[in-house]
Amino acid sequence: MGAGPGIQRLVDLAAALLGTPSAGVALAGEVQTIAGMSGRPVWRVGTRHPLEATLGGTVVAARAPQAHRDVRADPRVAGLPVVRAGQVAGYLGVPLVEPSGVHVIGVLAVSTPEPRDWTDEDVALLTRLAGPVVSELELAAVRAELAGSRLRSDLATEAAGIGVFDLDVATGRLEWDEQMLRMLGYDRTSFPGTIDALVDRLHPEDLEQVSSTVAAVTATGGDFQLTYRAVLPSGELRWVESRGRALADAGGTVVRLLGAARDTTDQRSVDARVARVLESMPAAFYSLARDWTFSYVNAEAERLLGRSREELLGGSLWELFPATVGSAFEERYRGAATSGEPTAFQAWYPAPLDGWYELRVWPNADGLSVYFRDVTEQRRAEDAARRESDRLALLAQVSDTLSTALIDRRGAVGAIEELTRAVVPALGDWAISSLVEENGRLQDVASWHRDPALRETAARYARLRLGALTNTAPIVDALATGKVVSVPDVAAAVGHRLPAGEVRDAYWALDPGTAETLALVARGRVLGAMSIYRGHDRPPMDAADALTLREVADRVALALDSAALHEQERRMAEELQRSLLTAPPEPDHSEIAVRYVPAVQAAQVGGDWYDAFLQPGGATVLAIGDVVGHDTVAAAAMGQLRSLLRGIAYSSGGGPAAVLSDLDRAMEGLQVHTLATAAVARLEQTAAEHAAGLTRLRWSSAGHPPLLVHHPDGRVEELATERADLLLGVAPERPRREQVAVLQRGATVLLYTDGLVEGPDLPLDDGVARLRALLGELGGLPLGELCDQLLRRMRPGGSEDDVALVAVRLHPEDRPRPASAGPEVVPYTP
Repeated sequence: MGAGPGIQRLVDLAAALLGTPSAGVALAGEVQTIAGMSGRPVWRVGTRHPLEATLGGTVVAARAPQAHRDVRADPRVAGLPVVRAGQVAGYLGVPLVEPSGVHVIGVLAVSTPEPRDWTDEDVALLTRLAGPVVSELELAAVRAELAGSRLRSDLATEAAGIGVFDLDVATGRLEWDEQMLRMLGYDRTSFPGTIDALVDRLHPEDLEQVSSTVAAVTATGGDFQLTYRAVLPSGELRWVESRGRALADAGGTVVRLLGAARDTTDQRSVDARVARVLESMPAAFYSLARDWTFSYVNAEAERLLGRSREELLGGSLWELFPATVGSAFEERYRGAATSGEPTAFQAWYPAPLDGWYELRVWPNADGLSVYFRDVTEQRRAEDAARRESDRLALLAQVSDTLSTALIDRRGAVGAIEELTRAVVPALGDWAISSLVEENGRLQDVASWHRDPALRETAARYARLRLGALTNTAPIVDALATGKVVSVPDVAAAVGHRLPAGEVRDAYWALDPGTAETLALVARGRVLGAMSIYRGHDRPPMDAADALTLREVADRVALALDSAALHEQERRMAEELQRSLLTAPPEPDHSEIAVRYVPAVQAAQVGGDWYDAFLQPGGATVLAIGDVVGHDTVAAAAMGQLRSLLRGIAYSSGGGPAAVLSDLDRAMEGLQVHTLATAAVARLEQTAAEHAAGLTRLRWSSAGHPPLLVHHPDGRVEELATERADLLLGVAPERPRREQVAVLQRGATVLLYTDGLVEGPDLPLDDGVARLRALLGELGGLPLGELCDQLLRRMRPGGSEDDVALVAVRLHPEDRPRPASAGPEVVPYTP
């Protein structure tokens, strides 16, 4: 829009006072609109640009004056067209803030095509001019709104077909506007200007009603309303609705009748069609007058309400349907009537309707229009779907809880504790779970109550109840039959039969109403039991809840049984593996320590192994390996490889590389189909080396993690080649390499498997680096303690893979073997 004269004068004044060739006003919203310009037209009035792509946008964002000596130096706006074209270099803009101080509604700005240094006086002057500009903008908005309101009123009156009349009672002079004239078939020349104009058009049957109403209101004053038929000169019949008011003078005498009228002929036709539609529609519909009586009902409403139209029309809602009083129906009906806002809701109505209903209520000038339908079956279906969804969610939660607890090796008790919490409050208000111990006795191991204040009481009752129950208790029946036992009255079945004392007191503090008890059975074996209790304010379990409880119990029992089988398998595999891992020798001044730790997960054992032995020539051999896989098959393969390696090394007397090569060929020839990593090290020493306090470590690796050496001076060395040799079982024909490291007496050598340094939370390289740092920190500890600390510090929560560890410490040979190293243990050699 263009600027008004007041705004234009202020913009001209800004340009003149600040001596700039251009000044302007812009309105700010989501876009910037130029509202006025003075001087050189940098911007065209009426143009619109995104606010963030304008100079004014920087002012709006800052909510403060922005003075730019040269906008070309500001990267935010340097790329704008007016800047690139050289039209604007110097720029000063101030925000236009509406009186509340909350919103910036625009910008007043001046600009120059060349750079300019703006003074504080320039900023203050333009800021003072911003106030009058805001006032002018508000004044222009008010003028526009007033003009628009008048136009809208005239258009609305004409569009609505409303005519206006004014009768002077004293003179009898009647005035009609153009709409009124057209409505009753007159023009200005034929209109008589008296009440006869109306009388001449009235249908004969409506004359008496109109005349008596006009006479009454003329005598008493007040408002009036009329509906009458008008017969036009063409013979056409029109329905007219009129509303008005009698105006009295100071003495109370009515002097004028003012009002409006509208032609309702088309509306009455529409109303008739609407009534036919309402009658034929399958949904129920009725109207309530302002006095809460039924003014209309369709056929479906008659059917659902169980009353005839004759009974309903004119009857009071509250009297015909007394259950609505004080209910959600009355609250929503009266709320809609008071607020004038539509409302929608669902509510239960008792007998005789006895069902759930969905209602939509629209207020209008005459009262309320109500659409409603019976949604009882729909709600039942939704409730069934919700319960099924809840059931599946509970079963999924139970499965997840069991798997997590058993994987974490919290055991059966931990799983039962988690499960007991999971079924409350979904299936009951509180619960107790029990397990059968190895001696065959039932033991309550978990309890949970939805009320935190009663959880300790439930736990106390769980500790005491089994010792106080008789052989007629429901849990005894459940364990004997394996079925769900429903207890409709727990007090009669249990409470009144408990002996006086702490257990009885705990029971009555909990005071259950109903209960369900069932055994946990898997593969014909009773593993435990569950008791689910509900309070007196909660209905007993129905068939659907009982079925869910049965499914929960079956899953629990199967999971516990499977966990027991896995634990048995794990123990067997671990025992097998430990039986294959013999104690190491303790030769002369060499102290050897070994460790084996199974994986934290059930049955995850079998792959890792270690060995230490003496060759016939007296050299000490250390070996460590890891067979691919974590099961009894891997344990068996490990036993084969360990035995083969031990036999080859002992019989051949070969070095580490030769032993690994012979082992690789033996695996192929004996069809030991597996893959494995391994490292073999041999301690060697000549007489000269013995005198110098030195020992050679000859070693070879088949894809195994690097050996670590802790030297007497505290250094930690990583023994590894640039490119590792292949794993065992890949290519037995490939040659293998071996390396030699010279160690001083006092050094410690560490061999380990990848379970110590690698896992989902620990990359291999990071793990080796961490182990190397720990060995440097702890290397001075006694050897056994060193191994224990490394395991504890590297894997405080256990490892998902089994771990084997071999450490050898070379004690000085110029003194007796230290007592801390234990006695010398070597095999007998004839």
